[in-house]
Amino acid sequence: MGHAGMAAAAVRYLRSAGAPSPVPVEPLPRPELRCVGEDERAPLDQGEFRRVLGTFATGVTVVTAPPADGEHSPAGFACQSFSSLSLDPPLVAFMVGRTSTTWPRIARAGVFCVNVLAERQGELCRAFAVSGADKFAGVGHEPAPVSGAPRLTGALAWIDCTVHAVHTGGDHLIVVGRVDALGADEGDGAPLVFHRGRFARLREDR
Repeated sequence: MGHAGMAAAAVRYLRSAGAPSPVPVEPLPRPELRCVGEDERAPLDQGEFRRVLGTFATGVTVVTAPPADGEHSPAGFACQSFSSLSLDPPLVAFMVGRTSTTWPRIARAGVFCVNVLAERQGELCRAFAVSGADKFAGVGHEPAPVSGAPRLTGALAWIDCTVHAVHTGGDHLIVVGRVDALGADEGDGAPLVFHRGRFARLREDR
């Protein structure tokens, strides 16, 4: 259960226990924001940036979309930059390179499905990480219930979304999706994990 789920569970418990309603809190004034100027860029080596940020372990997903008007095949790409964003309304986000050839197809569809990969799906992830190939050849999938985007067989979970907003973030785009439906495998399968530039496995505490 993530932080948002824990908070929601705590609220439900307090309500059931008859806890008094919280006193409304006045929102703080929004701070002034500004963009970092081109002349303010820190002199960072890109290789060192990748090395240090690579110590942050992430799950791995495949983001898919149904064929847009005039297209004959679905779209999809491997994505490790995925995160839950908001509980109310239910929002998720993923990041995609601005030079991606798959993102324009997802944007045209206006919907997408995030497939959370299982530990055994490393080869599937590699297949969706390449460009120009038929990524869905031999891959089992069925339409997600709302968007119709491919829901990959064997994935631990799926999140069916409508594109809610798109923001620029340097050489990437930040895509926010509103969740329309979702589900997870009821088993105890382990997730596919990416760490220091390669797949890794979770270690269970003994």
